[in-house]
Amino acid sequence: MRKIIAGLDVGSENIKLIVAESIKGRIHVLGVSCVSSLGIKRGFVVDPNALLSKLQEVFSKCEDMLGLKVSKVVISVPSDDTSFMMMEGSTSIHNDEHIISQNDVIRAMQASTYNQIEENQEIVFLEPVSFVIDDERTVKNPIGQEGIKLTVKSLLATVPRKNIYAIVKCLERLGITVVDYTLGAIGDYKEAEKPMMREVAGAIINIGYQTTTVAIFHKGLLTNISILNVGAINVEHDLSYMFGLQKSDAKVVKRTLASAHKRGVSASVHKDFTTKEGKTVTISEYEASEVASSRLEEILKLAKKEINLLTKKEIHYIMITGGVSEMANFSLLVEEIFGHQAKIINIRELGVRSNIYSTALGLIKYYDEKTRTQGVDFSIFNDEEIEELSNVNKRINFGENSILGKLFGYFFDN
Repeated sequence: MRKIIAGLDVGSENIKLIVAESIKGRIHVLGVSCVSSLGIKRGFVVDPNALLSKLQEVFSKCEDMLGLKVSKVVISVPSDDTSFMMMEGSTSIHNDEHIISQNDVIRAMQASTYNQIEENQEIVFLEPVSFVIDDERTVKNPIGQEGIKLTVKSLLATVPRKNIYAIVKCLERLGITVVDYTLGAIGDYKEAEKPMMREVAGAIINIGYQTTTVAIFHKGLLTNISILNVGAINVEHDLSYMFGLQKSDAKVVKRTLASAHKRGVSASVHKDFTTKEGKTVTISEYEASEVASSRLEEILKLAKKEINLLTKKEIHYIMITGGVSEMANFSLLVEEIFGHQAKIINIRELGVRSNIYSTALGLIKYYDEKTRTQGVDFSIFNDEEIEELSNVNKRINFGENSILGKLFGYFFDN
């Protein structure tokens, strides 16, 4: 059975949907769409009807690429008011051989949450930290070992139900089922993950449109998180204020003239814009970059300070993502603030090589790993739909030897 998963990231500026296939643990993107957001503020639904039209648009675009309806997704939810708890639970091993199975691990983890979750909270993250067999043997992986009792210590994260239910209800109105949800920082971590990150402590910084998320991970587990009320929109506000521009023109300046660092930018490259008062203003690369870099420097310094407040552990890595990290010279500014310790997430998957997709792509990797660990076969498509998906390239009017023809053949024939 082909394992195909969809990840949805509803941001304040853009909504991103990715459908991808997992082949031996590697992700191959089959379809992707991105549309501007409406009805979202700081990641929360504020106008369901406006959001519905945009959700319909992002799904329709992706479905046009696939030739199939996407009806199941994994989503990210707002991290505001996240609570972390260390829990413990036990289960008895009932099979005749007393060999611990995956189901025993799941039962022990479920027991660790029993009567521990407040009524207005929902679990967004539950991971085992350690296992003890028969109250005496501490093991990393108990599956396949002999015992009569299994105890697990689990790290649990919850958020208020309001963080989840509004977006779930919107998707349900479109006939789309949410198969799982977690924090966006989990997706970012999975996209950035390298083997050494599972052994040390580090931080993930996502500079979003209206907020910046700072998350602390220790040995692969999310242990703390904070939301800063500043993001890429503040760069646009600054450009709008400094040059008297409409918001739409400030976006254009940010996208076409501004760099995150002033090194190498030119004062002779410029464009003319019309101010709110109807006057013409000429803005150079240097002037736009001076404004943008000042605000981005502030955001990174705030994030750096927040890391020190969130943990006392030694930080071995800092990974930075978000759409603004694609801005020219952003790596220069990061090095100036953090030194060589910090890196920008580098997405390698064909079709989504932009950091605006780090959360959505990471959600797919998160759910792929989760289902593999649990021994569960999962796909958003049934066997008949997968068969139809395999034949999509035969219906697409691209020459067999064209670049696009080869790409579609590669995507859908694997």
